[in-house]
Amino acid sequence: MAVTIYHNPRCSKSRQALALLRDKGVEPRIVEYLRTPPDAETLKGILERLGLAPRELMRRKEAPYKELELDNRGLDDAALIQAMVDNPILIERPIILKGEKAVVGRPPEKALEIL
Repeated sequence: MAVTIYHNPRCSKSRQALALLRDKGVEPRIVEYLRTPPDAETLKGILERLGLAPRELMRRKEAPYKELELDNRGLDDAALIQAMVDNPILIERPIILKGEKAVVGRPPEKALEIL
């Protein structure tokens, strides 16, 4: 079964997770999500597979999080997902998918849980 990694090549944790997968003989499909962000439906499916609420997958220290006031508890899931689609830098990384399984590779060793 194919493995996909939502990857940011500038992120050391993302690079480490990718290297761990490759060390195990897995050549994943790489999605550089900053260049080709997932659409809202795809992101919703990823969140379901991860078992996370949208805010749990957000990088809260990124500038858009504060600028868009995403800490506002009045925002619904659809608004938070759309914020990640519009500002993919907000998406935690890396995300590794295989079939119906998904993990966030933090620490990078978590990527191996998908195998």
